Amino acid sequence: MSGKTRLWYPGALGLLAGVVILILGSHASRVQAAGAKVDKRPFTASFDLARCTFQSTGSANPYFILDPGHELHLEGEEGKEEVDLVITVLDDTEDITVPGIGTVRTRVVEEREKADGELKEVSRNFFAICEETSDVFYFGEDVDNYEGGVIVNHSSAWRAGTNGAMPGLIMPGTFLLGSRYFQEIAPGVALDRGENTGMDQLITVPAGNFPGSITIFETSALERNSKGVKIYAPGVGLIVDGTVRLVDWTPAH
Repeated sequence: MSGKTRLWYPGALGLLAGVVILILGSHASRVQAAGAKVDKRPFTASFDLARCTFQSTGSANPYFILDPGHELHLEGEEGKEEVDLVITVLDDTEDITVPGIGTVRTRVVEEREKADGELKEVSRNFFAICEETSDVFYFGEDVDNYEGGVIVNHSSAWRAGTNGAMPGLIMPGTFLLGSRYFQEIAPGVALDRGENTGMDQLITVPAGNFPGSITIFETSALERNSKGVKIYAPGVGLIVDGTVRLVDWTPAH
């Protein structure tokens, strides 16, 4: 989210302090590494959204909860900076009109990111759940980027239905290894993509042990060197984002 894929490098998961990955059952992670054969399979960009009955609230998708009050707190290091990331499902909703789909009431999820204690970014992200599939779709974001406590720009902001942008799939309702899809579809602004690379994992982070976790490897069609790894736990959501990991969380009120 926030139009940003946190940088990843081969072996990053093994170097995450406090993160232990145990693969359970017969499923194996397929995290891409340097020198590996390039996967040329296409990323899905069309999702037949006209068939969906959209909901702005709920936990039908256990990996991406949209119940107001649900909050995640992640911390870690990026480069030489200490990063503090708070993700909160707000009471707010946003109506977004998309050609061919109509007006969809989306849930607003706020991200507040600090680096070395200084506010760097506040974004309001817009999501809705397809009732028929439990897929969660990403309808855009408003972004405030800060320097020295002052908003300097709104880079990476986009909204479905504007300038050719369309909703992307942020979390599939049925998680299939190897699936590849666009998470953001905003030409020239945000074209993040996801590939499902791990499932049925037991992940340990500062906030605890989380069985049944899934891994998504992220890239960008706009930035060739942009790569990232995110891990989600059922009933919680995001627990690892690049080099930051969950330290605390609060369920919906």
